[in-house]
Amino acid sequence: MNRRLFFRAHGCAAPALLAAVACLAVADGARAEPASAQTAAANAAVLQDLPFSDRQDFENAARGLLRKPDTLTIKDASGKTVWDLESYKAFIALDRPAPDSVNPSLWRNAQLNLQYGLFQVTDRIYQVRGYDLANFTFIRGDTGWIAYDVGSTSETARAAFALLTEEFGELPIVAAIYSHPHLDHYGGIRGLVSDEDVRSGKVKLIAPEGFMEHAVSENVITGNAMSRRSILMYGALLPRGPEGSVGAGLGLTTPRGTPTLIEPNQYITRSGEKLTIDGVEMEFQLTPGTEAHAEMNTYFPQFRAMWMAENTTSTMHNILTLRGAQVRDALAWARYINETLELYGDRIDVKFQSHHWPLWGMQEVDEYLRKQRDLYKFIHDRTVNLINQGYTGEEISEMIKLPASLKGFWSGRGYYGTLRHNSRAVYQRYMGWYDGNPSSLNNLPPEEVAPLYVSAMGGADAILAKAERDYADGKYRWVAEMLKHVVFADPSNAAAKELLAKAYEQMGYQAESGPWRSIYLQGAFELRNGAPKIGSAGSASPDVVRAMSPEMLFDFLAVRLDADKAAGKDLTLNVDFTDIGKHYTLTVGNSVLNYSEKQAPAADATATLSKETLDELNLGTATVPELIASGKIQIDGDGNAFQQFFDMLDTFSPDFNVVTP
Repeated sequence: MNRRLFFRAHGCAAPALLAAVACLAVADGARAEPASAQTAAANAAVLQDLPFSDRQDFENAARGLLRKPDTLTIKDASGKTVWDLESYKAFIALDRPAPDSVNPSLWRNAQLNLQYGLFQVTDRIYQVRGYDLANFTFIRGDTGWIAYDVGSTSETARAAFALLTEEFGELPIVAAIYSHPHLDHYGGIRGLVSDEDVRSGKVKLIAPEGFMEHAVSENVITGNAMSRRSILMYGALLPRGPEGSVGAGLGLTTPRGTPTLIEPNQYITRSGEKLTIDGVEMEFQLTPGTEAHAEMNTYFPQFRAMWMAENTTSTMHNILTLRGAQVRDALAWARYINETLELYGDRIDVKFQSHHWPLWGMQEVDEYLRKQRDLYKFIHDRTVNLINQGYTGEEISEMIKLPASLKGFWSGRGYYGTLRHNSRAVYQRYMGWYDGNPSSLNNLPPEEVAPLYVSAMGGADAILAKAERDYADGKYRWVAEMLKHVVFADPSNAAAKELLAKAYEQMGYQAESGPWRSIYLQGAFELRNGAPKIGSAGSASPDVVRAMSPEMLFDFLAVRLDADKAAGKDLTLNVDFTDIGKHYTLTVGNSVLNYSEKQAPAADATATLSKETLDELNLGTATVPELIASGKIQIDGDGNAFQQFFDMLDTFSPDFNVVTP
């Protein structure tokens, strides 16, 4: 039976990255193949290859538990389920061994991520874990709480704070801190504080320099494509179970609530900067270009505690996230972890961060940080070594192996990032997409090359016959390579799609990485049922659009310009903003949009409006004629020029196919 996916058009924010999956319902009624004998054997071998007798992480994940509800299901104001831990608890337990359809290492990660509730990290530092993809951290000040990273949605943030309040009574939030501009660290802010309290300065909202620029740009310019790929990466639409989602590695999954954003009222601009807020001393270490373009660690000298943001967690992280983003700098990442060791290493009794569980003991933390540093340094150095020997990214990903001293390091296992795709990311950073082979320089795209491959291999029936034999032998990667051409040559070939789906399932069952498992299993689902229908909801949440500067908005409008519709057009528009006192000229020519603060003396039209009104147009909540009729836009000159400009813009939808043409 097909699983039905749908977009909730009401009460759900537009899909900005992780918010994309926030708007969709989990699929049900799935048809899934069991683990094959080859998959069962491959997963059983993992048990012999890694140190499963080491249970220290389980002790650390349970340490300091103060309170947890018997059941954990979070709903929004309309009654829609936002977070459902019970769907994982129904089949994952500490005393339950990994089923054949789950890599035992990923199963171990899921068991640890399922340890939820309110925990004490150390004196005056507490975390709520298991309520979101990321942790909620609360530091007790003299009069109230400092919230450090606030989750993905207002609903999960509100529920986490309610649990804290049950334990300690009602106390205000006096400050909040964003460690970096990824949605699962700022999206819950309105569940904890109000715009008014931040604007007035009653609540300090602190972030690293560059936070807003990167929070907005990463969610908008390519946000539509990232939204689509996030659906595959995080597994939020997969059914929970041994043949479905068992977790995303970094956490269990993403919530399906309301992501929000409030602009900070204070920025950290240099490493070593110190603040004392409500009696809590903090020293900040900026780490730009690591896990995020703008990120910071924080040392708490009173508590000898080190907050590592998302620069070190209990997994190998992504050098290139599979949802899509700019490649991160593995070498800089290693250098900043080394800087942490040099600055604070002899003063850390506890290390904690925005995902997973803390680590206690100066010697233990020192060893952990050194291995995390060397993990990223090894990925960088070994990849570049092989690049200089003439190997390509694909070849390097097959060749690179961790040294024995890092292989058994649980916090370096590939639950989120993987050694294979991280080595390709390093290759991409230095060498780009071209592998140096002339045949790759102008190769045919999938829909053109697929029929040629199918013909050259004797036709679809011959390929299917061979693929059936190779599937029976457990050669799933090769089966996928063959059948993707059959499917792209003829997407109506049901037999090819079904066998390809089965191959993806077995590859997913064997994956140690949560995102790899999710991508394979979601790919299998889409081969059988089609892509999820999300609708043209836009690629950024309302808060993100409102936070965009005019320049950012114009850059996004330029991306939306349809080159064919703009061909031969020559249009000049002056734009005067009444609320922010800024003036711009937009010009369309050569099928591109340019803008300048130096206004043209003669324009086709001048539009006078507020920035808020332009936000309405970008969000699609009003049209040009409606806003002109209401007086929110006043046009001087050609009355049709402004509408003509907006008629040239594309509206993006993340409904596009991925595993089929």
